[in-house]
Amino acid sequence: MDGAAGPGEGPAREALQSLSQRLRVQEQEMELVKAALAEALRLLRLQVPPSSLQVSGTPAPPGDSSFAAPPGLPPTCTPSLVSRGTQTETEVEFKTSPGPPGLSNGPPAPQGASEEPSGTQSEGGGSSSSGAGSPGPPGILRPLQPPQRADTPRRNSSSSSSPSERPRQKLSRKAISSANLLVRSGSTESRGGKDPLSSPGGPGSRRSNYNLEGISVKMFLRGRPITMYIPSGIRSLEELPSGPPPETLCLDWVYGYRGRDSRSNLFVLRSGEVVYFIACVVVLYRPGGGPGGPGGGGQRHYRGHTDCVRCLAVHPDGVRVASGQTAGVDKDGKPLQPVVHIWDSETLLKLQEIGLGAFERGVGALAFSAADQGAFLCVVDDSNEHMLSVWDCSRGVKLAEIKKYKKPKFIPCFVFLPDGDILTGDSEGNILTWGRSASDSKTPGRGGAKETYGIVAQAHAHEGSIFALCLQRDGTVLSGGGRDRRLVQWGPGLVALQEAEIPEHFGAVRAIAEGLGSELLVGTTKNALLRGDLAQGFSPVIQGHTDELWGLCTHPSQNRFLTCGHDRQLCLWDGESHALAWSIDLKETGLCADFHPSGAVVAVGLNTGRWLVLDTETREIVSDVIDGNEQLSVVRYSPDGLYLAIGSHDNVIYIYSVSSDGAKSSRFGRCMGHSSFITHLDWSKDGNFIMSNSGDYEILYWDVAGGCKQLKNRYESRDREWATYTCVLGFHVYGVWPDGSDGTDINSLCRSHNERVVAVADDFCKVHLFQYPCARAKAPSRMYGGHGSHVTSVRFTHDDSHLVSLGGKDASIFQWRVLGAGGAGPAPATPSRTPSLSPASSLDV
Repeated sequence: MDGAAGPGEGPAREALQSLSQRLRVQEQEMELVKAALAEALRLLRLQVPPSSLQVSGTPAPPGDSSFAAPPGLPPTCTPSLVSRGTQTETEVEFKTSPGPPGLSNGPPAPQGASEEPSGTQSEGGGSSSSGAGSPGPPGILRPLQPPQRADTPRRNSSSSSSPSERPRQKLSRKAISSANLLVRSGSTESRGGKDPLSSPGGPGSRRSNYNLEGISVKMFLRGRPITMYIPSGIRSLEELPSGPPPETLCLDWVYGYRGRDSRSNLFVLRSGEVVYFIACVVVLYRPGGGPGGPGGGGQRHYRGHTDCVRCLAVHPDGVRVASGQTAGVDKDGKPLQPVVHIWDSETLLKLQEIGLGAFERGVGALAFSAADQGAFLCVVDDSNEHMLSVWDCSRGVKLAEIKKYKKPKFIPCFVFLPDGDILTGDSEGNILTWGRSASDSKTPGRGGAKETYGIVAQAHAHEGSIFALCLQRDGTVLSGGGRDRRLVQWGPGLVALQEAEIPEHFGAVRAIAEGLGSELLVGTTKNALLRGDLAQGFSPVIQGHTDELWGLCTHPSQNRFLTCGHDRQLCLWDGESHALAWSIDLKETGLCADFHPSGAVVAVGLNTGRWLVLDTETREIVSDVIDGNEQLSVVRYSPDGLYLAIGSHDNVIYIYSVSSDGAKSSRFGRCMGHSSFITHLDWSKDGNFIMSNSGDYEILYWDVAGGCKQLKNRYESRDREWATYTCVLGFHVYGVWPDGSDGTDINSLCRSHNERVVAVADDFCKVHLFQYPCARAKAPSRMYGGHGSHVTSVRFTHDDSHLVSLGGKDASIFQWRVLGAGGAGPAPATPSRTPSLSPASSLDV
């Protein structure tokens, strides 16, 4: 009957669950022991002559004094039976061969023979079985020498077993018993018993270490063992490549601009380059084409900062630049202090580092002095007091500081006029002119013997706050509005001369800079950089996302890629022209995407369990389906384009059959068996199987063509070839995991199409490049910085000439050129595209 549980039922239920879990753990350990025993028996039955299975009182057959070692074993190894107590307790003991270092799988299995262990530990926890009597794989095993026995007459009768046959029959019965036990444990798994090894202890724990040497390797994440089986073609781990790959990365292009939450972030240098920032990179951009025309141009990058850049200032000489970064932490959790870099924009070399340890939280604003040719730098930090300090630029010495007790709240921008007056823009949309007034000795508190500033003129310029003011070379002033998105040009006496409105999808005006001739550059709150003038209007030259990014896929035959994220925008980028091809509003958060092999359509997974298929040319939605009500983390087409796999946070992989053009799909089946949400999946090259990872570090394999069945024996998938490799757990990539990882350190992984290198996106703002396969613990890599947040995804372009990486909260997109043995070679030396020259531009450590 239903009702509230009694006072003692809760502890009793917990104790019962604990006992049940311990029982399952012991069952798994017994399975592995018996699997090892069954393998030994198989070797003995198939390869060992009768003379090697002698017991006390049993003579050796005449003419057979030598022992033929099984294939894969050293010729000096001989099996033996060690009697413990009674003859019925006969066991086979093995030791590891003292041969050369490395692991070996032994020879390939004979035709028609199964080479899988009858019961294997789940590669991410849990257990599985492949059926009764399934023999295990061979490994490098060294049996002990048997003690010498006295010869006795041998019986030769077909009706009864001889003494020499009894031990073999007994051991065979044990093998059959082991197989039956494994079949029963398989049914336990089918009833839902997923992972009895939820707390197996740390790397030093002996629990679940019954692996045959040479068959598998094991790693631990959060103390959880993850077993990965070695492919049969690899006889020793020493055969695998070591060291970092010969390929390197060079930052080719940065998509995006930080205008959403920063001001004074856009300037024009003496060289005509536009300087702005995003993430940890300061971008020097040279626009191409004429005003209002297409983008193009080239980029250079200053990459000396270790955390996000928040402000800029340009020296009066138009060459030197000061940039300030925010505070952060390194991968060990140690704080990174805010600092200001002064660097040369022509050479991209750092000239001075100012204020290390002197600022709190970050650097919020910078300004060079003008009257003395920029000898001093004024810095305002992001502390509660907003400390204002003055520094000698040449010596890097602080000269003075003061607390800004009265924090400005209503004046977002101001500009100095040539006649000494000051214009300020406030949060009410007003522009005020502050002029000098003579001292007033008659009125107490009004100036005394000094000049004072007072409001001499005002004009209501915008609806809402004024975000930017810019003094032009001809003496006129430009103002940019927030709410109304208007640009207004003002003449003397605040007379409005002309104006233009920024299109709504670009956002409000954040910053204004005067370019060459009559050209204007406008930064917006939706992270776009526009170029044009008030008469002809503006067009975008740099665009970007405005919120956290997660979804990334590259086109199967063109240098294009698609991104989506929390800003609900789906964007297709052209990697050749470095421009946005198109963008649509998904109305929901996009988390994953994948192109159909034809490139005609793309599938996009959303955070509500809904997924869409869009035509890449017309941008029309050709399919709209909902699977469950939890977010989708991965969508992947099979290499032949006949299936679509969708991994959900409801622990299920949904499989759809797809039409030849990718426009139509129908439910084919569901892969159910994971005990946590799906994180990554890949298709086999023949399009029949799937490898998947989950949030609790499971590695499972699925026979899709056979009805979406889970392959209980993971060992049989060790030699399967995968069309892509994006799963972060697996034998071929387990070396990418850092020592002491908690399982969340790697967000994304991608193998190059030529299968030479693996790119990794980690949680510490870095992109790594490893050799493939990467199956050595603590493998070395080439490491590259620039992102200011966790890197959420990496993907190679179709020809492996470039790598694309996504920053998470910094909303940045980096396009890296792959150089070296497997890449497209160095970039052409053209004036429009100059490689980074800063010392920090090659972070291969």
